[in-house]
Amino acid sequence: MSSASAHDRSSQVIDALEQFNAGLEPQQRQEKYTRMSDSAFSFFRGSNHLYWNDLFRDWHFSLYGGAAQTQTWLLGDVHVQNFGAYGSHDDVVRFGLDDFDDAFVGDYQYDLWRLGSSLVLAMEEEEKSRKSIAAALEAFVERYLDALSRDDELLGWVAVPDNTKGVLGEFLAKVVDKKSRVKMLDKWTWLNEDGERRFCPDHPKLESLSANLRTRLVRALAEYQETLDDEVPGHSHQHFKVKDVALRVGAGTGSLGTDRYYALIEGQAEGDNDDVILDIKAQQAPAATLAMSAREKAAYAKLYDHEAERHALAFKALARHPDPYVGWLTFDGQAFSVRERSPFKADFPVHKLEKGKEWREMARNWASILAASHIRGAMALGCASFVTSVLDKTEDREGFTRLFVETCLAYARCVHQDYEVFLGYIEVEEA
Repeated sequence: MSSASAHDRSSQVIDALEQFNAGLEPQQRQEKYTRMSDSAFSFFRGSNHLYWNDLFRDWHFSLYGGAAQTQTWLLGDVHVQNFGAYGSHDDVVRFGLDDFDDAFVGDYQYDLWRLGSSLVLAMEEEEKSRKSIAAALEAFVERYLDALSRDDELLGWVAVPDNTKGVLGEFLAKVVDKKSRVKMLDKWTWLNEDGERRFCPDHPKLESLSANLRTRLVRALAEYQETLDDEVPGHSHQHFKVKDVALRVGAGTGSLGTDRYYALIEGQAEGDNDDVILDIKAQQAPAATLAMSAREKAAYAKLYDHEAERHALAFKALARHPDPYVGWLTFDGQAFSVRERSPFKADFPVHKLEKGKEWREMARNWASILAASHIRGAMALGCASFVTSVLDKTEDREGFTRLFVETCLAYARCVHQDYEVFLGYIEVEEA
């Protein structure tokens, strides 16, 4: 007689998905699952909790890390589509990481493995060869280590139009040409009959709030100002004026269903073309915490007053030019992160990368940006020996590269299998 065991991957995947998404409304869950069903990569993006359940205690991390000195702030959900163009009040377009919702402190390799796995999935989606994929992974890990060895130079570096070439340079040039604050405001807002700028009442991604909800959110925004670092040009409590608020709907894949609002606030110059849109998003514990032991969860719970504070600390630690509007507020019993919606917000179109050379080029760019973020993250934690510790641990570059490539290829294969299980599950659910 056979006995049931926990070693049934299909059951593990479905059980984890059901538990993680149990709090969503049926319509939200259906919409999220529909997005996740688009491709194995989309499934990967929407199931970060599976990644951490699978790899949080993987012993391989000890071979080239696994020490206090090899820990830094991690993105926690890094993938090739979590890099994008951004910029704020100084009108300088930059390219870098733009999602810190799952950030926490851990061994550097977990970001590498997740980003590398996403690179495999993205290239497979574009039907690239196994040889081309392996070459891109090797280019990525080589650049990451090379970038760490130039840490003094890297700390002051950020990807901008003036110092980038190739496919990334072309992308940033298009962003400069096509994006602006005025265009962003025209997309999301309008001037009413009194000439006052407000959110578009018929925008498909916005919903109006009740008078009561609006009043309470505006009150919370007044308290949010206390969390700012006084880096907003011309900011003062007297000048801070909320012009409108709205519910943001339909955003994200993994975060779909998370409470989110937009606030339109008065700009610092005269007129309405310099107004700022604040993105206000409920923050939950990072997906990695689901894989922690009870003792680890108890220790984690003592680190921050709430998850929005963690988000702000991570943002400021990892970003080369942190958003001066980064802060937090509490509202309806939840902690919300607050940041500016960048006028230059744009995702890099990985689907337009055609040649293997272009993928390797972008892999090196992603590696440089991630290395710079890890260095800054470690410094924010007071770990001055992060770079030397990682370089010492990875002295066997050939072995480190081999493990990295094999891990990413193997985990991408696992994601494909999980994706097929997921497709079968939602087909039955919809029947």
